[in-house]
Amino acid sequence: MLNKVTYQGRFTADPEIKDVGGFALCEFTIAWSEKYKDNEKKCFLRCKAWRSQADHIVKYFKKGQECVIEGQLLTEQWEKDGNKQSRTVCNIEKIHFAGSKASNSSNDETAPAATSEDGFMKIPEGVDEELPFS
Repeated sequence: MLNKVTYQGRFTADPEIKDVGGFALCEFTIAWSEKYKDNEKKCFLRCKAWRSQADHIVKYFKKGQECVIEGQLLTEQWEKDGNKQSRTVCNIEKIHFAGSKASNSSNDETAPAATSEDGFMKIPEGVDEELPFS
């Protein structure tokens, strides 16, 4: 059976990380909407990422930022006050930056920054111009 989803949307809140059984878990919601005239369709997808993927998401993504996720849909089931409940979640396999660079800009000092208008970093003077391979 095939269970693969690719979804593009925006973070509804800053992702948060917690420890579950010694493993990092990041849970967040991605929202998507499409408007045609006065009719708007909306979809919210709850997502989970584990281990290093969770660390990556918390470090580089924030509320409102656009992304593309790839993963598998799973149904979680539990019982609360004697009532059976369930929800569909996406177990993240990959996450990609999406949207314009300006809308996804980060004030995080760890994120790489372009130093010129064309998006390329300027090479400081005095750097050896030979290529590092033969």
